[in-house]
Amino acid sequence: MKRVLLVVLALVLILSFGPGAASAAEPIKLGAFFALSGPAAFIGTPTKLVAEMVVKKINAEGGINGRPLELVVGDTKGEPTQAVTVAKKFINVDKVAAVIGPTRTGTGMAVKKVFHEAKVPVFMTVGGDPVIMGGKLGPFDWIFKSPQRSSVAVEKILGFLKAKGLTKIAVITASDSFGKDGEVWLTKLGPEMGFEIIAQESFNPSDADMTAQLTKIKAKEPQAVVCWTIGPAGSIVAKNAAQIKLGAPLVQCHGLPDPKYIELAGEAAEGNLMPSTKLMAWEQLPDSDQQKAVIAEFVKLYTEAGYDKEFPINTHSGYAWDAIYIVAEAMKKAGTDPAKLREAIEQTKGFVGISGIFNLSPEDHNGLGVDSMVMVQVKGGKFVMAE
Repeated sequence: MKRVLLVVLALVLILSFGPGAASAAEPIKLGAFFALSGPAAFIGTPTKLVAEMVVKKINAEGGINGRPLELVVGDTKGEPTQAVTVAKKFINVDKVAAVIGPTRTGTGMAVKKVFHEAKVPVFMTVGGDPVIMGGKLGPFDWIFKSPQRSSVAVEKILGFLKAKGLTKIAVITASDSFGKDGEVWLTKLGPEMGFEIIAQESFNPSDADMTAQLTKIKAKEPQAVVCWTIGPAGSIVAKNAAQIKLGAPLVQCHGLPDPKYIELAGEAAEGNLMPSTKLMAWEQLPDSDQQKAVIAEFVKLYTEAGYDKEFPINTHSGYAWDAIYIVAEAMKKAGTDPAKLREAIEQTKGFVGISGIFNLSPEDHNGLGVDSMVMVQVKGGKFVMAE
């Protein structure tokens, strides 16, 4: 009888602390909502796949102090009202401990107040700055984001152009929330960094032709043209610029380093410049770069899962990886109490991710600087480090 009890005790210990412990414990629910349909699905769908890949990896490594993460997935459709509906479900029905997403700046702004009032930590994967800006844009205590700020990307572009001796630029931006955010920072930081903005134009992101705006810009003879948009619109701008022989370098924003951009723009993409995460040119990084090994592991897991066949790696690919890992590390330290978890996320220092090395603070809920980005250029149909 004594021997039987010892065997039972041993089995209990194995189940409690062995490899399967994370799957046996009560899961921690993590909301994850992205644009899985609609015009931004080409970003949202692979972001969801990466989120699933990361959660699987974390759980295989023991989860959060023995508890597995469980993704509760929602589709925003890229629409603000739908994003609010999913956010409220996460809060009131699913009782999630934290949330990852959404995909677009507009949907992020739509749910910002919802999560703040519910006191649920959210790590967004949107490009625009307003989600983590205060003042008239509302408090951001509970909101974080993993992509670089638009302001950081603008500073990277302007620093690159300034080093080339270029000081007269034109700006063309989309009329959506993301485009307007870029316009704000370009018109603010441009003059501060010694640039003269000699032309400004805008377009609807669903427009099929921007020739009229680019023709007006060409007449002003800028030394470079900066475009701020995501999705197919960027490729249309590149094609139109080539058609009218713009005569100035075209610089796209940090949302467009993506093989799809080259596919859609074709030969018109050749020579185009843009700021990017190091992911898009990681093999050119020196071995001493702290991010290189992390990015290499990410690329290996992503390609082994076969995701690259339908969704080639682009600058958006690592956003969910960084967001989930930072939240998971904070959970390991602080548990799932909302206030303690929020504070632990905010205290993240030196986290080496795909998009950069994160150092968050109460004032900065992104934690990435200009040094987290590189300028890339399309050469021979591929992205390479710009010289």
